[in-house]
Amino acid sequence: MSVRVALAEDDVLLRAGLSQLIAIADGLEMVGSAADLPGILELVDAERPDLVITDVRMPPTGTDEGIRLATRLRRDHPGTGVIVLSQYHEPAYALALLEDGVEGRGYLLKERVAHVRELTEAVVRVAAGGSVIDPAVVGALVRAHSATRNALDVLTPRESQVLAEMAQGKNNLAIARALHLTERAVEKHANQIFGKLGLADEPDINRRVRAVLMFLDYRA
Repeated sequence: MSVRVALAEDDVLLRAGLSQLIAIADGLEMVGSAADLPGILELVDAERPDLVITDVRMPPTGTDEGIRLATRLRRDHPGTGVIVLSQYHEPAYALALLEDGVEGRGYLLKERVAHVRELTEAVVRVAAGGSVIDPAVVGALVRAHSATRNALDVLTPRESQVLAEMAQGKNNLAIARALHLTERAVEKHANQIFGKLGLADEPDINRRVRAVLMFLDYRA
């Protein structure tokens, strides 16, 4: 029985190329493609594919739609595998993808999926409940783990406390109340944390998530 695959990719040429690879691969069946998060969610609801291959970034925001898609499918379609494609050796994306479990999840660099055999093997493995992580991403995770320890070691005790509260999902006001600080002081500590962790130039919601992921990875 063929593995039924849906594709989410906003780049027209890459979407066409991947669609062709899937179409000619033995054991794979292309059920449809979409260019954004709403489109792929609608397609999955309609076709119930065995696996979705998705870009990590696509419309409407071009940030982490692939990760949010995987989270949504874990909840609504737990039997559907997800392979996230990225051009970035970015550990935070991989960690976010795998935080709910590695079963039925894959993270591959786009440069690795040009060969039918490699793509087919990854799809079959993930659709069966296994996992596939690009070796380059694994290497980046190892390096990031070491770098995270070094970075978090330079935080002051108070900054570490603020980050620990942040990891519990608290906003600045709740952190201020828990640590008996002003909200302005918490905001200052948070900005110092982001700066020391190299996240100063990221959007606020992204850097909070990444800082928490680094903190949790440090404690692991």
